[in-house]
Amino acid sequence: MDYLVHHLLCGSAERLPEKEALVHEDERLSYSAVYRAVTSFAHGLKLAGLQRGDRLGILLKSSIPQALSIFAASAAGAVFVPIHEVLFPDQVAHIVADCGVKGLVTTAAKLASLNGVFQRMPSLAFAVVVDESDAPQVPLAVHRFEQLCSVDAGPQTDACIGRDLAAILYTSGSSGKPKGVMLTHANIIAGARIVSTYLGITENDRTLAALPFTFDAGLNQMMTAFQQGGTTVLIQFTLARDIVRVLLRERISGLTGIPTLWCLLAHPHSTLMKTPLPQLRYIANTGGSLPQNVLATLMQALPATAVFLMYGLTEAFRSTYLPPDELDRRPNSIGKAVPNTEILVVDRDGKPCAPWEVGELVHRGPTVAAGYWGKPELTDQVFRPHPWMPPELLHRETVCYSGDLVKTDDEGFLYYVGRKDSMIKSSGFRISPTEVEEVLLQIGTVLEAAVIGVPDDLVGQHIKAFVVSSDPGSPNGQAISRHCSNKLPRHMVPKEVEFLEELPKTPNGKVDYSALKVSPIKPN
Repeated sequence: MDYLVHHLLCGSAERLPEKEALVHEDERLSYSAVYRAVTSFAHGLKLAGLQRGDRLGILLKSSIPQALSIFAASAAGAVFVPIHEVLFPDQVAHIVADCGVKGLVTTAAKLASLNGVFQRMPSLAFAVVVDESDAPQVPLAVHRFEQLCSVDAGPQTDACIGRDLAAILYTSGSSGKPKGVMLTHANIIAGARIVSTYLGITENDRTLAALPFTFDAGLNQMMTAFQQGGTTVLIQFTLARDIVRVLLRERISGLTGIPTLWCLLAHPHSTLMKTPLPQLRYIANTGGSLPQNVLATLMQALPATAVFLMYGLTEAFRSTYLPPDELDRRPNSIGKAVPNTEILVVDRDGKPCAPWEVGELVHRGPTVAAGYWGKPELTDQVFRPHPWMPPELLHRETVCYSGDLVKTDDEGFLYYVGRKDSMIKSSGFRISPTEVEEVLLQIGTVLEAAVIGVPDDLVGQHIKAFVVSSDPGSPNGQAISRHCSNKLPRHMVPKEVEFLEELPKTPNGKVDYSALKVSPIKPN
């Protein structure tokens, strides 16, 4: 029985040793080959100094070394921390320092880019470089990935249990820097089992991993495939035709994406419209609402493909899904609870909401995370006791208060309404307004800054910044965009900049974000 993440690999390697497990471009590994590499790499990581419970950062693009590193961390008894490769050194340093990463798997170029922030990462003891470039001069031990993957491992013994931490996924909150969501082995394995149930995943499925493993949904795609003995095809894409070409060439049967990916594929000039994909059994959307025109285009282009609409959050993984046979009747719904999960809709007093009454979505089930790394107060705000069930019946179980407002119809199907806080959701990322505002305030002539999300059919929301400047002519909008582009990933750079004489304030002197969302506001 699987109870640790790498057991998903072990089980499939035993049952299907020669089955194709991982594919990236021309590189193809069977389950037995993945097992051998992971076992050796795990032992190599231990020799490098990684111990049970240590955090292993993985700063890589979608690749076979990235996938191997995830399973090797588990096999070594460590906790893997995927770090999105688009993040800037300051953001990487925050993650590494926040959870005390001990080892970092990355490229030589990425490691060199961190030279200015090593003093802010005192926990980092070693790095593993996956490419053949010359290793940079850095103040820590550097190992070669190929060498650690060729270590003679010998017999291995598992020290962890299912309740131990397996991963920390970083996600932005309503204020401040990103926070680490702690996932146990049991959380990840339960998520794989749940999704494979309602998507009908089997060993015959070939999944295209178009979402990064820093996203819970992207990570789950690989875990579900490995649990069932299916094949995971990795991809780094720029254009729709890149995706369509791989869908066809690799006979992909399942693809999960966010709205921006579907908008790309549904573009009138996309090759999806003229490429039959008879092997594509299902597609699934997560990370935001899918525009109705895009949904209609996808259904027209893929008439034999089942479409699943899903809703989830990193703190509890998948919460709901809408079965394909409900699409015509309620295309705006996020569906009902996924298997082995209870979804509650509660009012401000924690009482059940009636149909069509707006309340907060609360998730109960085996995928509820263990909390936020190093943030007990925030953990207690989000992970709380069941709102109305007696504590003695729950064995200290907590539920997850999502911060998302929803409502149900008379048949119990859920509909997303919005956020309780000021979080911005863009291109599948949750973005903290505070983090963007801090970068804007680094500009010498910016006295005040506030950021909101503006509805956008392509990305869900784009970022709009309101700026009060000490010099009406400087900086201009282009200068602000350039500054942000040098400090933040593309999805966090404001698309609009509006200059004001002053920001609207509440009676308590805080920025009135509600007023900023009401237009027009008189500019200076």
